[in-house]
Amino acid sequence: MLSSTFVPIAPLSKNILYVVYFGDIVFSISGALSAARYRLDIIGFVLIGSVTGIGGGTVRDLLLGRPIAWTHDPTELILCMVAALATYIFVHYETIPNKAMVWSDALGLAAFSVVGAHIALQQGSPLIIAVIMGMVTATGGGVIRDLLTQNQPMILCGEMYATVALFGSLIYVLLVQMFLPESAAETIACLAAFCLRGLAIVFNIQLGGPGRFISIGTKSELENK
Repeated sequence: MLSSTFVPIAPLSKNILYVVYFGDIVFSISGALSAARYRLDIIGFVLIGSVTGIGGGTVRDLLLGRPIAWTHDPTELILCMVAALATYIFVHYETIPNKAMVWSDALGLAAFSVVGAHIALQQGSPLIIAVIMGMVTATGGGVIRDLLTQNQPMILCGEMYATVALFGSLIYVLLVQMFLPESAAETIACLAAFCLRGLAIVFNIQLGGPGRFISIGTKSELENK
């Protein structure tokens, strides 16, 4: 049976659970705001919000051979659905700035870069795999959201997105290896990732192809939508 190859779910600490739930909520809100921009109905809100919140963690668990967390404990799924429903109730189509989605996404990106790395380390993965799993967890939901709403995924349009997730997960892994207390490592890594993403948003810092490694102050595709 396929399930026999799965690694049992190790319990998460209270601190990391708080980060998980925070990431679920803000990512779900970013997905719901994206649904609002396309005037989707209530089902669309819940669908896009939920897959944005739990999508990255689902991909991570599959890659790690770990049981998918929300299928065993639906708390994350419920939080995502509630956050998406709340957004549906309170948002107004006429006043939806794209920046609101981008900033809520930045919060989720920072939180989940730490969560993914933490869970991979807990499962005994090598350090480099832990860093990559942090990136997968942080970006997976956003990629699914963008594909479902027929947008170019942020990781493919020059945005400092996957780079920020890798930065946050790398900082967390390094701090843990330096035996920093878990709560301190989580806080520092989350803040570092969020600040880097925030700088990229505020100053329009983008990565380019050959011959244009980085640009500052150029309008991104996100802002033109």
